[in-house]
Amino acid sequence: MADVISQVLEYLSKKGYNRTEAMLRMESANQDVDGRPIQTRVEEGGGVKYGKAFDLFRNWIEENLEIYKPDLRRLLWPVFVYSYLDLVSQWYPKESRNFFNNYKEIFENEHEHDLRALQAMALPEHVDSNEVAKIYYSQRYRVTLSQTAFYNLIGFLESKEKEGGAVLVSLIQKQLNVCTVERTADEQFSLAKLIERAKRPDDFPAEDEGIPGHNPGSANITQGAGTTVLTRLKLGQMTLDQESRQDILGELQNEDKANPPAPGQSTLVEAFEQRIKREESEEVPGRTELPPRPPPIARDIAMEVQKVKENRDRFQIPGRTGGVGPGVTVTMFTFHNTNDSVTCLDFSGDYILVAAGFDFHYIRVWSLDGSALPGPPQLDGQQSRPTASHRLIGHSGPVYNVSFAPATASTDKQGITNCRYLLSCSADKTVRLWSLESWSCVVIYKGHDGPVWDVTWGPHGHYFLTGSFDRTARLWSTDRVDYLRLFVGHDRDVDHVCFHPNSAYVFTGSCDKMVRMWLVTNGYPVRMFTGHAGNITALACSPDGKTLASADDLGTIILWDLAPGKLLKRMRGHGKGGIWSLTWSVESTVLVSGGADGTVRVWDVQLPNDASGQGKVIGEGGAGQKMEPSVSNVSGAGGKKKAKEVIVTSDQISAFPTKKSPVYKVLFTQQNLVLAGGAFLP
Repeated sequence: MADVISQVLEYLSKKGYNRTEAMLRMESANQDVDGRPIQTRVEEGGGVKYGKAFDLFRNWIEENLEIYKPDLRRLLWPVFVYSYLDLVSQWYPKESRNFFNNYKEIFENEHEHDLRALQAMALPEHVDSNEVAKIYYSQRYRVTLSQTAFYNLIGFLESKEKEGGAVLVSLIQKQLNVCTVERTADEQFSLAKLIERAKRPDDFPAEDEGIPGHNPGSANITQGAGTTVLTRLKLGQMTLDQESRQDILGELQNEDKANPPAPGQSTLVEAFEQRIKREESEEVPGRTELPPRPPPIARDIAMEVQKVKENRDRFQIPGRTGGVGPGVTVTMFTFHNTNDSVTCLDFSGDYILVAAGFDFHYIRVWSLDGSALPGPPQLDGQQSRPTASHRLIGHSGPVYNVSFAPATASTDKQGITNCRYLLSCSADKTVRLWSLESWSCVVIYKGHDGPVWDVTWGPHGHYFLTGSFDRTARLWSTDRVDYLRLFVGHDRDVDHVCFHPNSAYVFTGSCDKMVRMWLVTNGYPVRMFTGHAGNITALACSPDGKTLASADDLGTIILWDLAPGKLLKRMRGHGKGGIWSLTWSVESTVLVSGGADGTVRVWDVQLPNDASGQGKVIGEGGAGQKMEPSVSNVSGAGGKKKAKEVIVTSDQISAFPTKKSPVYKVLFTQQNLVLAGGAFLP
């Protein structure tokens, strides 16, 4: 066929039919050797064309310069989604299924939720009825590239037009909103930032990437994609009622008279009034927006008085000064001879007791100073002989978490504000309430349909929260054996739970890699935070109620701004294996974490992410490895083989390594000292 066309063109040229010759040349340019037209448009490509174009695009990105790979890889997800949706809508059921199965593994870490929603589609009608598909088709997917990377992309698409570039060009033109940024105009696309991102073992989408209202980091779950309207949150602390406030003021006045403040120190009354003014300036939930509380008793007033004392006399941590991080003191309690059977730890709020849960179905309680604990009362009213520790037996499965009831240090002999109760949860599907006076089980709470992974008290006691294998979290009160609220929405186990400081909201973390925020009064979800690449292993809300910290089993901590529902920053430094505990300073300026890598790490919350440039690189070598600032690559334990590198972001203030003790629990006291606990593993 090609020979015939060339002969005709030669004849037309000899006869001078220039116009006819030009038209024939133009038409024959898009034909193959057999005279069939070459398909260069998406509409002409058929089902197989999309797979070939995606393979071509992916291979080109992986062969590109390292500094451009992180940005160019952001294009793979939208190209994958829109290719798949086009295949389904153009009635290619077999090709669409093969395309989805061949490439879905690339995106499972970041886009598991969308993949699960899209995978069942096979017919064009499904595209019209699928909510996620409608979101993607109704709006353009936003991606930001540096100008150099964009010009690199355009050159590739033009050079590979017939091999699949035309397919990619059509998808990008119709479905993507590619924004270009000059390197000098945006620090995120500077050469230093590009090199830094290229060195990271993982990469995460930017906050402005994706479909508005549907991108990772978005908390918008009550409105459709494309809108920024969120449920308004009231994050201020609950104010005291007038009667309780007068009782507290009276006690503080008596305390000021008995123990006048030191020179330059404010009185307790002044400290309390400053706190009241600060709370009144914030938007606080009304009484109807909070779970009802029992009337305050003398113990509640005494606890509030003690909190005012501790708050005034605390070691203040305002944040970094002059670029130097604040000094934080950590006291580590290490348990020996546990045979790796400890599953959880908790410290009491009066800093007198520590409790540990064990694989062997029991709980053991010690005093932190090593003194003997009083025994349970006997039938004749006499006190039993004091013992070094108490064993609480009752569960029929491993104990997964323990939680002391809210308490404060007590200055009187009666210990009116000391801790009196302990909660525990277990694989036996129950939660137990233990009395620390009789050292016995008081109540058994049943309701979960699977192992209960986590339990925690509310900020003011009375209420507590649980998370379970049955994919639900439940709110309970101590005076009822049935749960009060059921929080349903996670796709997998609810592994971790925590309260907001004002008790109006609760948080749940799951191995579906999501964190959800719920309204306590009606059980409705108000925020959903997606962005973790690993399973959620710890949650903690800041004392000021404005920020949530969540951690995963890949060693990443994410800070979330609750009001707008946005990701503030990621902090890295822990090795893999899980960050098991988080705690905030009183001022909400410093975060402390502990985990499986055997270190306690202190983080500056206020420092912008990577404000000083690149994070340093250390070796993962094992628990307790010593880190030097000048070391950029450390070999594994014993100097055998090179350990996997771990990125330490610049917001880490300090790290406290243990010898071989994974850290189960960290706790900031009300005076800004840190308690940490772990079990030695020889």
